[in-house]
Amino acid sequence: MTTLSGGRRRRPVPWHLVVFLGPAVALYTAFMVFPLFDSLRLSLFGPGGSGGVFVGLDNYVRLLTDANWAPRFWGALQNNVIFFAIHMLVQNPIGLLLAVILSTRVLRGRALYRTLIFAPTILSVVIVGFIWKLILNPLWGVSEGLLAAIGLDDLFAPWLGLRGPALIAVGLMSVWQYVGIPMLLFSAALLAIPDEIIEAARVDGAGPGRIFSRIQLPMIAPTIGIVAILTFVGNFNAFDLIYAVQGGLAGPEFSTDIMGTLFYRTFFGFQLQLGSPTMGATVAGMMFLIILFGVCLYLFGWQRRLVTYEA
Repeated sequence: MTTLSGGRRRRPVPWHLVVFLGPAVALYTAFMVFPLFDSLRLSLFGPGGSGGVFVGLDNYVRLLTDANWAPRFWGALQNNVIFFAIHMLVQNPIGLLLAVILSTRVLRGRALYRTLIFAPTILSVVIVGFIWKLILNPLWGVSEGLLAAIGLDDLFAPWLGLRGPALIAVGLMSVWQYVGIPMLLFSAALLAIPDEIIEAARVDGAGPGRIFSRIQLPMIAPTIGIVAILTFVGNFNAFDLIYAVQGGLAGPEFSTDIMGTLFYRTFFGFQLQLGSPTMGATVAGMMFLIILFGVCLYLFGWQRRLVTYEA
């Protein structure tokens, strides 16, 4: 430790932090931070000249109010909210239920069940989309036969070709693929609760439902918040599954169009639609602002209210 002339000691430079964190920070800055700010910069320019013409917030006003852009943007945002709601109301409760079941100490084969449930998460989105398109195909898919086998053949319909059910069908595909992620997070939180607390509650006469609602649920509340914000960020960045199943136009009639597919068509162009880097960057800027608002709402509206329990 170096001593300065005034008697104060200067701490040595933490070179170990620089060595281990430096490459990761440099790569993250080059491939994440810089493109983000450059995209926000590009959204403030319009076509014209060699480097574009500075137009300020005109692109954002145009995206939100122009007759050619506003219907597509607000429609994509509404679909994105529905897509997120499907995951929050279906995926996360199922993940929590599976975690509660698989965290039971007496259950045999827990590791195998977790592996099987988590396996779709590591599959390629293209493979998942192709498989589900084959299953739901009204001509040679197996879904109609499966429903007929249990007497529900009247419920069968070409869901991916209907405006209303298409978005729900794609959302449930995504739920099937990614339900393993909240299951593992909830399982880790439940298994971290000391057995002594659960046993003490059982001695006092508490049943499984009361133990879950009064002990386990409050103690995993921070994990519930983390899963919720991860679901929010992931769904408002979603693109690949809808593109693999419904294509760039997110049919039928843009009924499965979300912010990610809107950004893709706007920036790169698709079929007869010409790409516009400036308007595409504007869509990306709106996605960033929406996600930033949701994260700030979580940090300042939810996380500060949580009570941390220590065993």
